[in-house]
Amino acid sequence: MSARTTTRRRQLGVMMRKLRARKGLTLEEAGGLVGVSKATVSRYETQAGAVKWIVIDALCREYGATDAERRAVVALAKDAKQQGWWRPFADSIPESMNLLLTLEDEAVREDHFCCVYVPGLLQTRAYSTALQKANEVPLEPEEIERLVDIRMKRQEILTRPKPPRLWAILDESVIRRVVGSPEIMKEQLGRLLEANESPHITLQVLPFSKGAHAAALGNFVIIGGAEAALDVVYVDFHTGSLFLEEDEELDRYRLAFQYLRAQALDMEASSAMIHRARKEL
Repeated sequence: MSARTTTRRRQLGVMMRKLRARKGLTLEEAGGLVGVSKATVSRYETQAGAVKWIVIDALCREYGATDAERRAVVALAKDAKQQGWWRPFADSIPESMNLLLTLEDEAVREDHFCCVYVPGLLQTRAYSTALQKANEVPLEPEEIERLVDIRMKRQEILTRPKPPRLWAILDESVIRRVVGSPEIMKEQLGRLLEANESPHITLQVLPFSKGAHAAALGNFVIIGGAEAALDVVYVDFHTGSLFLEEDEELDRYRLAFQYLRAQALDMEASSAMIHRARKEL
């Protein structure tokens, strides 16, 4: 099974479980409503094997899914065998990265909080290369170039006819930390200023003067699907990453992002601070 198939099936399984649980049905009860076995419903929820989109559609209707939810889930079922642009890289990147790329490829919005580095979607090539060179495990030049190529390719979602809505909140340390060299950092800050002029990108800076804040534990991204029920939180740690999908977890991070938006400078003041940081280099 391809990486994209795996990650799409994972999304599909999560959504089918959520919809059934929301309706309060057992596996057997759900199967009985559409004429399939308990085992089939379970298989659809546990990413095991192929699915029939017509059954998925019928289940969604019995679960009382909204039209938008049903269309999104059926689309996942129909496209489960499609391969993404990153397929040539799939054998050499972690499964977590496969999942992130799949979610991001289909996102309608992304909410980022970054407390260390510029988010990957807004990094310049030189900045991204400098980050890879700073890896505690030295990488070969070819490996660095490959990883940077993937990151640059990811950024193409922002130039699509219908790009996702990107909202990024950067801790002040992100714009103050000189990555690579002053010249590289100047270019990167210039990229952020350009991004903040884009109609589908909102950039805010959370200044040091605000003190403790709602996301002092680290970076996170809320990746938004066509419906809120398809949202996933991506939490990036130095030693790994987590994908959070439970409603309680989603609500916690959504609330944290709302608090951060309120604490951060507005777009104009944020751009002014980035201008000052760039001038000081």
